[in-house]
Amino acid sequence: MRTIRRLPFDGAGVGVDVDYGVVRRAVIIGNGFAGAENQCIGLVRALGLVSRHSLYRVTRPTGGISGWLHWLPVSVHWKVDYLMRRIVFDGLGSFRAAISGHGVAPSSSSRAGLTNIHEADAKQIAAMARDSFHKDGPLLIVASGRDTIPVASSIRRLAPENVFVVQIQHPRTRLNRFDLVITPQHDYYPLTPQGQKQVPWFLRRWITPREPPDKHVVLTVGALHQVDSAALRTAASVWHEELQSLPKPLLVVNVGGPTGNCRYGADLAMQLIDTLHNVLSSCGSVRISFSRRTPEKVVELLVKAFSANPKVCIWDGQGSNPHMGHLAWADAFVITADSVSMLSEACSTGKPVYVIGAERCKWKFADFQERLQKLGMVRPFTGEEDMSETWSYAPLNDTAEAAKKVTEALAERGWSVSMSP
Repeated sequence: MRTIRRLPFDGAGVGVDVDYGVVRRAVIIGNGFAGAENQCIGLVRALGLVSRHSLYRVTRPTGGISGWLHWLPVSVHWKVDYLMRRIVFDGLGSFRAAISGHGVAPSSSSRAGLTNIHEADAKQIAAMARDSFHKDGPLLIVASGRDTIPVASSIRRLAPENVFVVQIQHPRTRLNRFDLVITPQHDYYPLTPQGQKQVPWFLRRWITPREPPDKHVVLTVGALHQVDSAALRTAASVWHEELQSLPKPLLVVNVGGPTGNCRYGADLAMQLIDTLHNVLSSCGSVRISFSRRTPEKVVELLVKAFSANPKVCIWDGQGSNPHMGHLAWADAFVITADSVSMLSEACSTGKPVYVIGAERCKWKFADFQERLQKLGMVRPFTGEEDMSETWSYAPLNDTAEAAKKVTEALAERGWSVSMSP
């Protein structure tokens, strides 16, 4: 049941009704990675709270050997980093003091690189949710990424009556630590007959998830994002002058980078060069963009192959990122198979999406590629396509559908989301 309380006075001395069951604000717990934080922002945007959210980040030490220690839990990583710094800067004596309990780990405010950034402190956020509940109502917590799991779950444990916690991407174990989990269907690939066949029997108990999704799990096809009809209309307007006059059809090529389950290098670059050359005659213009993960060798090969071609424009990373403009104005896309995010965004437009490198994907990422093909959203890029011919499908709508599930789950607690600006 929704609770409404009349506060004694507003600024004019008149009693004010405050509805404690209306969510008017959100906190995003991020990990500093654009892919994870973009999913959180996309969900908050779909819920109408994008102008009323705060971003907090779980950070890790950087420099030295820290890049090799990301397998450690965040809290342990900070302690190891602290001890290593004490060894380097203060000598062995300080190290002995630290491990004997006389040293104090650095406070959150003293960690380098966090100036003007909210650091994700579960106790502080939970206290804020409790203290402001009677004034501002419930607090929506949206988190994504492995490092955010302990923070988000701790907030719910410390303030269960004041927050609603959504964890994006599968937390692997103990899903009851969250009010809702939003994750792609391919995260449950290990439970399928095909997935079970790929795992030796003596390792199956260590592969997660171990149980099918329950009612607290929202399954999506791909990743959440910020691309919706309103965003595309805005991007079309912003990029109108630069992209509207380009010869049609406009083919946009998005190149990601290799991952553990989708490995490639110069070999895929050469394959992409050959197939693009084959379809250039049916293209009016081509725009190529790279991601932060794109290997330098791949960039060099594609630039060398197409920089002198008058039909092709390669974004050099300078100036405004044309990604949203490309989504709005493209007639078709070619995307490397490694990026779930780029494919999810492109498939939300309803325009033809061609994938290159899907045969290199393994494990659950191969399942994702197969699912997109079965839904008619993507086709393999072979170089035999006529880009003047088009095809369509029902656009991928994961973010809006996930937002609807969040709204329904809130309603079960007697809460709702304020959609007003």
